[in-house]
Amino acid sequence: MKNLFLYVFAGLLLFSCKEEPKRTDYIINGTAKDVYNGVRVHLNAIDEKGKEKVISTKMVVNEQFSFEGRVDLPSLHYITINSVPGKLPIMVENSEINVAIDKSNILNSTITGSKSQISFENYQKGYKAIEKESLPTKMAMRNAARQQDVAKQDSLSKRLLELENNVTQYTIDAIKENKDNFFSLFLIRLELNNPKMDIEKYMEAFNDLSSDIKSSKTGLDIKTKLDNLYNIYKKNANLEIGKVAPNFEAPTPDGTMVSLNDVKGKVTIIDFWAAWCGPCRRENPNVVKVYNKYHSQGLEIIGVSLDGARTQKDPKQLWLDAIEKDKLTWKHVSNLQYFNDPVAQLYNISSIPATYILDEEGKIVAKNLRGRALELKVEALLK
Repeated sequence: MKNLFLYVFAGLLLFSCKEEPKRTDYIINGTAKDVYNGVRVHLNAIDEKGKEKVISTKMVVNEQFSFEGRVDLPSLHYITINSVPGKLPIMVENSEINVAIDKSNILNSTITGSKSQISFENYQKGYKAIEKESLPTKMAMRNAARQQDVAKQDSLSKRLLELENNVTQYTIDAIKENKDNFFSLFLIRLELNNPKMDIEKYMEAFNDLSSDIKSSKTGLDIKTKLDNLYNIYKKNANLEIGKVAPNFEAPTPDGTMVSLNDVKGKVTIIDFWAAWCGPCRRENPNVVKVYNKYHSQGLEIIGVSLDGARTQKDPKQLWLDAIEKDKLTWKHVSNLQYFNDPVAQLYNISSIPATYILDEEGKIVAKNLRGRALELKVEALLK
């Protein structure tokens, strides 16, 4: 009886404890009609710098191929085939995805099984429509730049800003429509490297996502990055074009304290530079030319030196020598603390030369203009 019980128990184990199937996070099953055996198919991912890299290569066998792997977040990939021109964008997520390649036009291939792919295709249609609408304005802006038509550039830049805002709002709306879809995290992560990112809108859109999406590993990682960007944004909020430039006070070479408000004219340039900065010194003759031409009409400049580098034995003397040699006859201030200068930190200066151009009300109207562009902007403001 005992032996009979052991056999029955062993039999139950045999039939009830089946081996767990191998876990594969995504499977891409591809069919490639009329593509020959042995032709290589590549799955390409996009790295953090926006460059494509091959992450897997398979061969077509009996007009079929497949890829397996894992992604932390639905993300944009491309399928390329050696004998087929072009590349097929595909949102890869951890599911079973079916791809039917159209050899005559790879962009006409069909993709099913990916929830994010449907969201991506819908998003792309609207995005392309906005991009098409902006093309004439972008071409007009290039022509205005070639003709040095500052007034037209200013007018067109406002229209381009409107179109950029349309793209932002369109993306935000897409995120809000996909609150429980990881595709929304893909859209947010895609925007993290955009220097013009509207951080407040994206923070709001992220906070509105479902708790499952936000608490995922990728969601928490994106939240950290958004928080960091928001902190930087708050620091730079007063330095945006249209804002009144923050006032500051710093010592002149003779130790007298001078403030920005003491210097302001009809047009004011805050010029961050240093004696040790080669590009600054090469730009100085142009700044001198602009100052000499327009100072009598109301142009003022205040130079903020970032001298004080550890490699400088006598930074103050080098600063004074550079002022004299380059014939910089406007007001100069410096704490001689290199990039730790309080004024440089107030204006978030991380490289030089750097300039802020202010109008008569002290509002920032342009940044980092050089050469002919600087002169044209000053001339337009004075008119």
